[in-house]
Amino acid sequence: MSAPITFATTRRILTQLRHDPRTVALIIGVPSLLMILLRYVLNSQQRFSAIAPALLGIFPFTIMFLLTSITTLRERTTGTLERLMTMPIGKLDLLFGYALAFGLLATLQVVVAAGISLTWLGLDIAGSVWSLLLIVVLDALLGTALGLFVSAFARTEFQAIQFLPVFVLPQFLLCGLFVPRDEMGWVLSALSDVLPLSYAVDALTHVTHSATIDGTLVRNIAIIAGCAVLALFLGAATLRRRTP
Repeated sequence: MSAPITFATTRRILTQLRHDPRTVALIIGVPSLLMILLRYVLNSQQRFSAIAPALLGIFPFTIMFLLTSITTLRERTTGTLERLMTMPIGKLDLLFGYALAFGLLATLQVVVAAGISLTWLGLDIAGSVWSLLLIVVLDALLGTALGLFVSAFARTEFQAIQFLPVFVLPQFLLCGLFVPRDEMGWVLSALSDVLPLSYAVDALTHVTHSATIDGTLVRNIAIIAGCAVLALFLGAATLRRRTP
């Protein structure tokens, strides 16, 4: 890997985003709007504080998955990736550059949504705010990495969107948000154990109810980060110059 090439890719993506302020505003604003809607739908600060931390992780995860999968596919179909890869640039340089650019956007998205939830909406957590932010940012980065990975298997933007119910919705249903994972049947419980979003929700639930940083929380955070890195390496292995 080459740091200058990685940072050059990051700068190029951020420049493109800077010229599309409406898209950036929507990306940053949608999770916050969803949290505001959730707060007034529940109409209870206690119920909101019980469910909101998990959704603070799920909303950015889903949005960044869609954004990165579609953006990367568009760069491949327009020939941008093909032109870049004729230069002395590695696949990991490209993907880590994309991940860094979208990761910065995801961080801003998370900070805004969490800030609104913790102040205006009255979200109350027992643990550290910094722990909450770290987990949610890592979850958004995981969505970014998975989006980069699955974009290699799509030929059209519609196909990229179709990966949402394949890669995201099962994790949403099995992560323990609706039913505790230990109360699921053994097959569903086993499936949830191999899905990274389950560990993000477990970590966020822990931060919601406890101020202690124990081994289980550290393990869950390490699993989220490890899955994100693994997805980037798998994305580099499957990255193609263009869509046939």
